[in-house]
This record gives sequence, C-alpha cells and structure tokens, in this order.
Amino acid sequence: MKSKELAELVRLRLRLAPGVDLGPGKADLLEGIRETGSISAAGRRMRMSYKRAWQLVDELNHLFDRPLVEASKGGSRGGGALLTARGKDVLTRYRRMHAACCAAIAADFSALHKHRSSKAGK
Repeated sequence: MKSKELAELVRLRLRLAPGVDLGPGKADLLEGIRETGSISAAGRRMRMSYKRAWQLVDELNHLFDRPLVEASKGGSRGGGALLTARGKDVLTRYRRMHAACCAAIAADFSALHKHRSSKAGK
C-alpha cells in the first residue's frame, strides 16, 4: 500500500484537553485557512457552516498559549484570516506526527489489509 493511500485511511486524533481534540478535521480547516486566507472559504471547502468553522477556530485559539488564527473584520475591502506562527507550527507538527504514525504502522496495516474478508466493505 502506498503511503498516500495509507495516510487517507489513518486518522490521528490528539486529546489536548478534556473534550478537545486536534484531528484531521481541524488540521484540514487550518490548512484551508492558510491556503485561502479566509475562515469562511476554508469552511466552505469542507462543506462546513460558517458558524461551525468559527467555533472550531475559537476553540483552537483558546486551547493554545497564543492564537493559531488571526482574523480581520470585513468592510469595503473584505476581511481575511491567516495562520499565526503558532498556527503554522501546530499544523506542521500535527502533519508530521500523522506521517510518523503511518510510517510506524505501514507493514502491520498492509498485512491486516491483505487478510480482510472478501465481504468487507460490502
């Protein structure tokens, strides 16, 4: 199994505080903000409501010692958002941990995958 295929099958979820996880959804939201410069655009990419995207950003911003996302209000020129240095660091570390997990389990996952029943997934 190729590493990209495995990365799509393995979901890393980190419990950072009681009831607060950092997982693939929040990481993808941060990445979307980095790429689009907008919380709403990043949320739309993920088929997430504007309100939900803002709730997740607020949760992440309060979880760390410094905000992960800085947003500017709209107006005639429109608003925007960007990842702070802390946000970039958190996203990079999450992606690196996910890749390390995938590398660590690749052989065993492949073996399990080969032994699946032909009825699996039907």
